[in-house]
Amino acid sequence: MKPELLAPAGNLAKLKLAFCYGADAVYLGGKSFSLRTYAENFTEEELAEGIAYAHEAGKKVYVAANIFARNSDLSRLKEHFRLLERLHADAVLISDLGVFSLCRETAPALPVHISTQANTLNLAAAKFWQSLGASRVVLARELSLAEIAEIHAACPSLELETFVHGAMCISYSGRCYMSDYMDSRSANRGACVQACRRAYRVQTKEGASDDFYDVEEDGKLSYVMNSKDLNMSRLLKELEGAGVCSFKIEGRMKGEFYLATVVNAYRRILDGGYSEELGEELLSCPHRPYITSEELGSVMPQAPDSSQTGGAYDFIAIVTEGGTRPTVEMRGRFFEGEQLEILSPSDTFRKTFPVKDLQGEGGERCTDAKLVQAKYTFSCPYPLARGDILRRKK
Repeated sequence: MKPELLAPAGNLAKLKLAFCYGADAVYLGGKSFSLRTYAENFTEEELAEGIAYAHEAGKKVYVAANIFARNSDLSRLKEHFRLLERLHADAVLISDLGVFSLCRETAPALPVHISTQANTLNLAAAKFWQSLGASRVVLARELSLAEIAEIHAACPSLELETFVHGAMCISYSGRCYMSDYMDSRSANRGACVQACRRAYRVQTKEGASDDFYDVEEDGKLSYVMNSKDLNMSRLLKELEGAGVCSFKIEGRMKGEFYLATVVNAYRRILDGGYSEELGEELLSCPHRPYITSEELGSVMPQAPDSSQTGGAYDFIAIVTEGGTRPTVEMRGRFFEGEQLEILSPSDTFRKTFPVKDLQGEGGERCTDAKLVQAKYTFSCPYPLARGDILRRKK
């Protein structure tokens, strides 16, 4: 069986977009208990709608409840687990042993996946979680291919999931206390302020004065704790061979353009194999310098500075009604006659065309689509579908 492609869903619209571009499953959070409290996340009603939508399409939904809980969280967690069981969520992601026990007692029919936040690094830990009833473990990011293979050999019936793409924490699997210490916002409860992404200065005490010194590298400040982004697109076959059954993309707080671009590229790589052209797709959207090491544990993830490219393309519009005269919702200014490119899960992917017969929402002719999120129509030589994205090469 082909490995699962697992995408982030920061809200209901992104859930539908992820499935449109080829995700087999999504992971998301409710309004409480997940590690992305700054994402839009899902109300109870949206959870119900999202799970029903996924199941109708033959897809799956995993719900994160992976905070390190305090006593005050426990009663509400019980209610949350009962809700997820009633809604037939495909699994809940948990990192805390006490929360795991609470879930098994409260919602015994709800499958449990062990979050990467639990920092599973060895086969003994994987066996332990399986013995308690976990059906899947999301492995720590710093494991090598050889270590993953050893875990799979030790417990072959346990599903193994690993991150293949996206932002990385300086603490790899996320158990970090810097945000709590500096800003009283706990990363382990979903409120990380990403203090590791900041620039720092070194203070030294010599003589009577306290002097500050910039940490420099090649004339620029060094963001010494700022991690590179993970990109394992070349190594999906090797990961599959090591026993990984689910490839996970990071990014519940990322935008539609990022989500569509990355999911589309990985779907195509899974279905047809890696190519340089598809590898270049992952340069299309905003990202930090990538790690593409031959083994996940072979290099440290730090980048020498804060550099983050905006990507090779601008996000111009998303199609809301398809056809050869589509309706699009504007995301970036474009003009009559301008050449645009299609991002799509269909065979119109990467086709280009000039914008012709541009009209505003009221049917008025125009040459300049300049109103953000306004609706526009135009003639297109290719049939576009709802969810297709139009982009422009920078």
